Amino acid sequence: MSARSIVVATVVAWSALLGAGAALGQDAGTPTPDATTAPSPPDKSGFTVFNPTPTADLRALCTDRPSKSASPCTVDAGHFQVESDVFNFTADTSGGATTNTYLLSNPTLKLGLTNTLDVELSITPYEVITVRDHATDARSRAEGIGDLFAKVKWNLLGDDGGNIGLAISPYIKIPTANGQIGNRAVEGGLVGLTSFTLPKGWSLNLDPEVDVLRDATDGSRHINLQAPLSLNHAVSKEVTATLELWADANFDPVGTITQASFDLGLAWIPTKIPTFQLDGGVNFGLDRSTPAAQLYIGASKRF
Repeated sequence: MSARSIVVATVVAWSALLGAGAALGQDAGTPTPDATTAPSPPDKSGFTVFNPTPTADLRALCTDRPSKSASPCTVDAGHFQVESDVFNFTADTSGGATTNTYLLSNPTLKLGLTNTLDVELSITPYEVITVRDHATDARSRAEGIGDLFAKVKWNLLGDDGGNIGLAISPYIKIPTANGQIGNRAVEGGLVGLTSFTLPKGWSLNLDPEVDVLRDATDGSRHINLQAPLSLNHAVSKEVTATLELWADANFDPVGTITQASFDLGLAWIPTKIPTFQLDGGVNFGLDRSTPAAQLYIGASKRF
């Protein structure tokens, strides 16, 4: 299956599952006469960044790591969360050259504004890109700060429980990287974040994304589509494993580029420190346009 087909199939599946999830949510809201009604979650709508959520009412730690897909959950109002690569290495061999990219930390800083809304900033403080031409053995190196990404995540369903989660997350990229690392263009997009709880410790995430990117040859804009689909499994009370299929279709007028990868990740939240997560993973390229391998380790902490 091509990357473009995966993107389309994921968007179709996302729409279908949203409809099914809404139906299940309506059915679940009407208990049978013999059913025991679970206690309602506390009303947290009054909590804001200026009136933080009390410790007793905080949700379990929920992050957008380690996979490329993200979670629809938001950070509780008035609380701060850091999610970051400690080290990230990508190897790409294509077009007769080998390109290695190193990210020395890659933090995302999150602040809960309301019970269902947070604001997030992401930037790589130091990035190194090395290129070696196989034919001439010529080598080049670029380094510096990465681009700044600012986003908002608005949860529409499932932030405080339930088997279905839904959120939308618009973002904008501010070009803070130099011309050797970035393209010096303001870009943006919108991500749909969906999660479904499945039986026996499994869950499913579908996160279709549409980006508006600058053309390679001029200042015009074109559409880019991404479609991460991940299966998560609670291996134990502390460890969660992730299997993910990711696809990307970049419709630049110069020529459409499609990419796809198969990704594996592990996350550990120690019982004694439930506000901390350690994770790592490896992503394998499935076509020649995608980097052959990406390795990373990272950590998250809520305050």
